[in-house]
Amino acid sequence: MGDSPGSQDVLRAPLTIGYDFQRTTGPVIGAFLTGLRSQKVLGIRDTAGRVVCPPAEYDPDSGAPLTEMVEVADQGTITSWSWVAEVRDGQPLQTPHALAMIQLEGADTSMLHVIDAPGPDALSTGARVRIRWAEDRQGLLDDISCFELVEGA
Repeated sequence: MGDSPGSQDVLRAPLTIGYDFQRTTGPVIGAFLTGLRSQKVLGIRDTAGRVVCPPAEYDPDSGAPLTEMVEVADQGTITSWSWVAEVRDGQPLQTPHALAMIQLEGADTSMLHVIDAPGPDALSTGARVRIRWAEDRQGLLDDISCFELVEGA
């Protein structure tokens, strides 16, 4: 009877999952995040002379390493957008908002971010927006709390 499958002891061993390493952001992303903490937005010049923002470590066309950081404005233009009417847990804003591609002044590419707007009728492609900075900036992407419409633009 001691040989039945239910009566044998099961071997157990503790399993600990750990990530016992640290990863650095590197010189390009590190400079971008440090700039955000100081309310500065940095892009990077690619091999064709365009300013890529957020910056990339390597040229999107040639793969060559990029090093020339360029400050861009904290205001820009909506190039494309979509309205989020039903907010889910984990979204950047807890009220209806827009997700948009925004081209900052001085950049040749657009970045994806959230826009706090009163409703979809307030938005349009080409509308002007500016960064709303987080009060407690730590050198993270969350230092850009969201974008907001520029009144009178």
